[in-house]
Amino acid sequence: MTPLAALAQSVPPESTQQAVGYPSLFLLVVLGSLVPVVPTGALVSSAAAVAFHHSSPFALLLVFAVAALAAFLGDVGLYWLGRRGTTSPGGSRWLARLRARAAPERLARAQDGLREHGVLVLVLSRLVPAGRIPVMLACLLSAMPLRRFVRGDLPACLAWAAAYQLIGLLSGSLFGEPWQGVLLAIALTLLISGAPALRRRLRRNGTDGGSPR
Repeated sequence: MTPLAALAQSVPPESTQQAVGYPSLFLLVVLGSLVPVVPTGALVSSAAAVAFHHSSPFALLLVFAVAALAAFLGDVGLYWLGRRGTTSPGGSRWLARLRARAAPERLARAQDGLREHGVLVLVLSRLVPAGRIPVMLACLLSAMPLRRFVRGDLPACLAWAAAYQLIGLLSGSLFGEPWQGVLLAIALTLLISGAPALRRRLRRNGTDGGSPR
């Protein structure tokens, strides 16, 4: 038996993948929403790329539902902890972490957008790479009630899950093997998430290079 054949036989059946995969996706997306270091977009795209090859007609729908629900619960939990940080010493560390992850210029733009467009900025924040935390912090600093935040965050999470699932769906459809689609989905999502930082670095380098010495 060749190594590839042995590897193919070692892959768990589809029912086992689903039984383990959906709870894992849910927990990881919730964790990534609370602690913004987990690449949740890559997780959703990878799960969608694998689900594309499943025989179940509901696999992609389940990925979408699990991802959107987990993102929503994580966002609401983080916002609740951030609001505690504005009123109690015990919650201040969560607010401090949000402040540390929001560049001052991005926070200023988020605050301006929130004043001009209201909850619409919150809806779009999850679709903009690195846009979620500055907008959430702007909502906290403006003392937005939790109920109003929930109304804006729900469509934001639905749009976010749909966008990253589409990346996974396209990646999975290009290859015959799920792992190939997963690799492409991860590469695309990391490229999208890293684009703002790369653009800022190029802008700084251009500014430094053009400054007089």
